[in-house]
Amino acid sequence: MNNTITIQKNSSIYGTANLLPASKSISNRVLIINALAGNASQLHNLSDANDTQLMLRLVNSKDRIIDVEDAGTTMRFLTAYFSITNQRKVLTGTQRMKERPIGILVDALRTLGADIDYQEKEGYPPLTINGFNGQKTTSLKIRGDISSQFISAIMMVAPVLPQGIKLELEGKIGSRPYIEMTASLMAQFGVKTKFVGNLITVTPQTYTPTEFTVESDWSAASYWFAITALAEKAEVLLPRISLHSLQGDRAIVDIMKTLGVEAEIEGSQLKLSKGSITKELRWDFTHCPDLAQTVAVVCAAKGVKGSFTGLESLRIKETDRITALQNELKKIGADLIEESSQWTLVPTDKLPTRVTFATYKDHRMAMAFAPLATLMDVDIENPGVVKKSYPNYWNDLKAVGFHLTE
Repeated sequence: MNNTITIQKNSSIYGTANLLPASKSISNRVLIINALAGNASQLHNLSDANDTQLMLRLVNSKDRIIDVEDAGTTMRFLTAYFSITNQRKVLTGTQRMKERPIGILVDALRTLGADIDYQEKEGYPPLTINGFNGQKTTSLKIRGDISSQFISAIMMVAPVLPQGIKLELEGKIGSRPYIEMTASLMAQFGVKTKFVGNLITVTPQTYTPTEFTVESDWSAASYWFAITALAEKAEVLLPRISLHSLQGDRAIVDIMKTLGVEAEIEGSQLKLSKGSITKELRWDFTHCPDLAQTVAVVCAAKGVKGSFTGLESLRIKETDRITALQNELKKIGADLIEESSQWTLVPTDKLPTRVTFATYKDHRMAMAFAPLATLMDVDIENPGVVKKSYPNYWNDLKAVGFHLTE
């Protein structure tokens, strides 16, 4: 794609998001578990997101150098997988990946018995994995408020450890649904875990190959909730998605109900339609941080004051998402004010007729601001970033009536 895509204003949206991707979170976990099960499972509807396609290619790669590009989940899961399966690898990625901390995971793996060196900056990729020297401990402590991907990475490899593991999560636990998702997926491949309070226990077990179909991605679905909320008239159908989901981002149903979106199952699809709206939203994003950008943009444009907590992890995503949000929301006359772990969303009182939004090499910035095309003409810089999680996003927008030009 070229460097900018223009979406012409369309306030009436009807259609089906036929190209909605499968869950990236589930796909990436299942690929690690399947590798530990001997690659003998039948996996269906894997995500076409770049992160998952990377994982699919890299998890069984014989190459010494593993380039995860900008895929944080892939970096974290493969670090644990290659370490515990005693493989010698160099894991590297983009410049932004080299700025995303991984020290807590590396420290935990070293404590278990992994031999890992930093190639450049202490605590950050690239990493050299020199193998596994035998299990040195059966108990680990790890902060609960850091990336849940660190915790999930250790959980998934825990059954193949000779003595299993007791993993104690210290302090507040963030993104708990993602940890519970990992435990549930492990169970579907025959491995039992105990997750009681702050303690996760995994005994030595063997993964059983199985047949598994990945459900649609709730994070990707959130942008359709935003489009429905912001449009004057809307009815959108989302395929292959379940209200009874493992994914924490299913919380978008509850959030958007207060922002004017009704969601109901219709056959095998989820139908979104217009509902009534509130004037203020209070929400803790601790367990669903990937929804924060989507919700902030909707509140800003709909005149809804937001009181948010749990945004801390946004600082270490593909970009510093808090700063990025603050910069781009100002372009429509809104603001996100931070004060001691509390964020206040001050909505706009008058929208411009056209705005160009920067994406900061972040797929979620592009997809969160695009729904404003229900209210104004929108230019999105570097639109190709969506390939990370929803490669057909722009095609789906065209299918429901938006006119896009590159």
